[in-house]
Amino acid sequence: MKFLILPILVFIYIVYKRYFQVFGVPSGHLKDLQLDEVSLLDVRDYNESDKNQIKGATNIPIAYLERHFNEIPKRQIHLVASNFLEKNMGIRFLKKKGFKVVNYTIVTPNKFILKKNTIEKCC
Repeated sequence: MKFLILPILVFIYIVYKRYFQVFGVPSGHLKDLQLDEVSLLDVRDYNESDKNQIKGATNIPIAYLERHFNEIPKRQIHLVASNFLEKNMGIRFLKKKGFKVVNYTIVTPNKFILKKNTIEKCC
């Protein structure tokens, strides 16, 4: 029985750290930001952020955040992510390193659908 409890606790911890929402950090819009007060941090993958660039944002994908977090300015941070998993992991990592994340934005990539041998933009 003791051997079963430890793997279950590890599983619960991993699921909590990745998928449960971080409380105390509200969603915000990029157009409402005061860029002289807040640093933009884009944790999307290079392929996604290259297609939809955000002016003034520091782009460090979530996979490289641990290696390059010292490049982030020591100001309040507005996080830009492509999904909730990146948002949760990014906010938790930055808070652990002593940064203050004031809000976040989730930017979804353009969706494309294939229709009769042509590609059309959707939504």
